[in-house]
Amino acid sequence: MKKFIHSFLYMAILGVAMSFSGKPEKMSLPLSVTFHHYAGNELLKLDSAIYKNELGQTFTISKFKYYISNLHFKTADGKDLSINETFLINEDEEDSKKMVLKNLPAWDYTSLEFIIGVDSLHNCSGAQSGSLDPINAMYWAWNTGYIFLKLEGHSPSSKSPGNFFEYHIGGYKQPNNCIRKVNLNISNKITARNLDLKVNILELFRSPTTIDFEKLSSVTDHRNAVTFADNYSNMFEVLKK
Repeated sequence: MKKFIHSFLYMAILGVAMSFSGKPEKMSLPLSVTFHHYAGNELLKLDSAIYKNELGQTFTISKFKYYISNLHFKTADGKDLSINETFLINEDEEDSKKMVLKNLPAWDYTSLEFIIGVDSLHNCSGAQSGSLDPINAMYWAWNTGYIFLKLEGHSPSSKSPGNFFEYHIGGYKQPNNCIRKVNLNISNKITARNLDLKVNILELFRSPTTIDFEKLSSVTDHRNAVTFADNYSNMFEVLKK
């Protein structure tokens, strides 16, 4: 009787394993995506380290955070997986820089696509909870919608009081849509269920438009926001180890 029960259980388990396309399906596991903030080839340090932009203007960074959402993974054989979550990445909060994505099939992923910002649906849904809670200071009280990226710091070249500069970038309506899509080749880049991404803050000031702190030290509405959105779409790459 015991032998019969063991055989039955074995066949049942095997049947479940073979239920996906006639082949054993790989198990689902968590995947950690970690964002490493850099200024060029140096790890970003708030308030203390001094950096230079393309014009040779020195600056320090006191605040840097942004939204990542609508993740989309693809495989070489045509499988795809969407994760409709929104994550707030904050340099001042170490834990926020690691996104733990639970129960992802252990496929061989070749690309990762996501948007910088918050999609129009969530922008139109009012103040929300979690990463979208207004307590995170990423929600415009004066204009319904979210700030996609917030960068603040100081530069001797800035003409603002205290040599301060601030760039609060957001907006999802044309012609001032600041949502930007990033597509990364991650083939063979996931090791031990970890994926490391480099975020180069210097790209915010570099291309396609060079930012001059003397001429543009504050962006807190739609004016000039698209310029920064075009620039921050170039910040991300897979970290080479």
